[in-house]
Amino acid sequence: MMKKILYAVAALLLLAFSASAQTHIIGFYNLENLFDIYDDPAKNDNEYLPDGGNKWTQDKYEKKVHNMARVIRAMKDDNKMWHTILGVSEIENRLVLEDLVADPQIAEANYQIVHYDGPDRRGVDVGLLYNPKRFKYLDSESIPFDFNSDIDFSDVDTSYFKTRDILMVHGLIGEEHFAFYVAHLPSRIGGKGGNLRSRGAEIIYNHSRLMEQKYPGIKIAVMGDMNDNPTDDSQAVFLRGREKPEEVAPEDFFDPFIKLLKDGYGSLAYQGVWNIYDIVQVNYNLLNAPDGGFKLQPIKLNRKRYYGRVFHKDFMTQQTGQYKGTPFRTFSGGSFIGGYSDHYPTYIVIKK
Repeated sequence: MMKKILYAVAALLLLAFSASAQTHIIGFYNLENLFDIYDDPAKNDNEYLPDGGNKWTQDKYEKKVHNMARVIRAMKDDNKMWHTILGVSEIENRLVLEDLVADPQIAEANYQIVHYDGPDRRGVDVGLLYNPKRFKYLDSESIPFDFNSDIDFSDVDTSYFKTRDILMVHGLIGEEHFAFYVAHLPSRIGGKGGNLRSRGAEIIYNHSRLMEQKYPGIKIAVMGDMNDNPTDDSQAVFLRGREKPEEVAPEDFFDPFIKLLKDGYGSLAYQGVWNIYDIVQVNYNLLNAPDGGFKLQPIKLNRKRYYGRVFHKDFMTQQTGQYKGTPFRTFSGGSFIGGYSDHYPTYIVIKK
């Protein structure tokens, strides 16, 4: 009898391990100005120096890194597995990512880093962390922003404008080819930039089509702080993000966050209005994979099925004051309050 029990337990453990081995979390997190404390003459990092406007000391920096790692660990604990892929934005350089992945809360994941120094005038870049046990890195590219488009840029000083490059990382999950795009599209400051964000989405879309031609059947996820909602033109028109799976043609993307936005979810709040700028879209091949291949999976939230999730816990959320209920950020009114980020992370789940 004891042997039968042991065999049954072993079988259940093997089954659980097999299921987890075939499940992967793919997500994105805006780390809200993760700057080191050192002056980089090539970047506009003056606010984030010990004698700068934010009095950015080593203690504050270490608190910030610890907080970002705490969120990543919380997602692992919630999902019972580490992210296979985590795109990030608003990072100053590779150093801050090295400090992040070395934090004791997440060091066991052994995250590897893909990062390129970009041309953004504020000095922030995008990057990608990957779990080397679950993703085999093959190559990557930093795709510059350009104006080679039919979009009207008559209100933009194109000779001066600089923004973040778009990161593309190509590799294997199992034996299947994947490409991940990480973006931080131009800001909405002053109510401008719509055409610039549309151009950013157009660049991603065009490059993804070339990857589909080069690697037939490749599965693609586009993620980032788009500074637009999933219903805005950059996402719905230029990236061809569709709301419903049955609407997605081979040349389209599926955007799980349209439904989440319409149902009242948000990854950031501005002037009392919730938005989802932190978006993960997938191509037709990942949405409609045949049996036996990796495919986008539904997630149950409040008794409903969605294909994406906005992740938040109480510790990541402001508990008092004017901004109660919104993301607990690092600074408020110019004062350091020791929070996390002004954005919540988002993710999708894929599984064989």
